[in-house]
Amino acid sequence: MKVLVLGASGFIGLPVAQAFVRAGHIVYGLTRSEEKAKQLSAEEIIPVVGQVSDPSSWLPLVATLDAVVDAVGGTEIRELSNNTLNATIQAASQLRPSHAPKLTYIYSSGTWVHGESRKEIVTDTTPLIAPIDFIAWRVEQEQRVVTESTLNGIVIRPALLYGRSGSLLASLFKSAYQGKVAWFGGPTDRYALIHCDDLADLYLLATERAQLVKGQIFDAANEFTEGLDDLLKKLVEISGASGPHEFVKPSNPFEAAITTTALLRPYLARSLLGWRPKKMGLVDNLEVYYNAWKASAGLQ
Repeated sequence: MKVLVLGASGFIGLPVAQAFVRAGHIVYGLTRSEEKAKQLSAEEIIPVVGQVSDPSSWLPLVATLDAVVDAVGGTEIRELSNNTLNATIQAASQLRPSHAPKLTYIYSSGTWVHGESRKEIVTDTTPLIAPIDFIAWRVEQEQRVVTESTLNGIVIRPALLYGRSGSLLASLFKSAYQGKVAWFGGPTDRYALIHCDDLADLYLLATERAQLVKGQIFDAANEFTEGLDDLLKKLVEISGASGPHEFVKPSNPFEAAITTTALLRPYLARSLLGWRPKKMGLVDNLEVYYNAWKASAGLQ
């Protein structure tokens, strides 16, 4: 396949692009800087320097691509997601021959669309009744992707990411390194989690089998949730920070979203794609993940 990864130097995009390369596919990666472009080239990813918001740099590729993976993040993600989908639909309609197979389009959502669920287990196909306000707009965007007739649309919802440079947990690790473990939420909170490498494997499988699973929405999470209190206690222990750990009251919608607890048990990717997360859980292997963050931050 020929695949374009939008946001290819990001925490989701880079492992995804690397997984496609390892599987033998031709991979283009959109990035904003020449420096990042050199890093992509070193990973055997063909760099495309440009902005997601300015499709002129990457839309011409749509004519001969098999798949586009939207792994873009950022503060303006709502507008970007919508504009990127619209631009891809238009390019697929105008640039691809009428006899060509439909372009596969993978959209990155998130498990926060399930909202709070502390008593009942939720799955990929549980109706989204009360998504977190911060990302409630994603529910409609997911449906736009999977019902779009021009594309083979697929949605992947990553849980809270861990591994490598830490993703959202990087700021937690930084506070521990500085001597104090403090984080948003409370002792009864539980996290649905996924390692970035296991997530990348799911993107690969879904794209390779898009002709069979088009229109599906996959939750990407480990088979078990992990307690926030256990995580913070272990982090105090391995980091040498002064204890005990502290819980911090959220001060903005993003911090409030981090406190979301969902008893999530995905099944769809396992049954349709044979996907199984392989990495150890966050708490059990926390020292390795903490040291990986320190190395990536130049602290080790």
